[in-house]
Amino acid sequence: MPNPKRRWSKSRRDKHRTHYKATVPSMGKCSNCGELKLTHRACPSCGYYNERSMFLPKS
Repeated sequence: MPNPKRRWSKSRRDKHRTHYKATVPSMGKCSNCGELKLTHRACPSCGYYNERSMFLPKS
């Protein structure tokens, strides 16, 4: 496998990394209690996902 012949400059390295950035996770409303929750996850406040109880939340 070929290896790079020269070292990348800091400027070129930073330009290469411009697309690596953190994104804000998408949030949705729980259909059971209306709290904000991560999409495609069970609601941490009521324990429901897809209108079914997945677990009992901690008090």
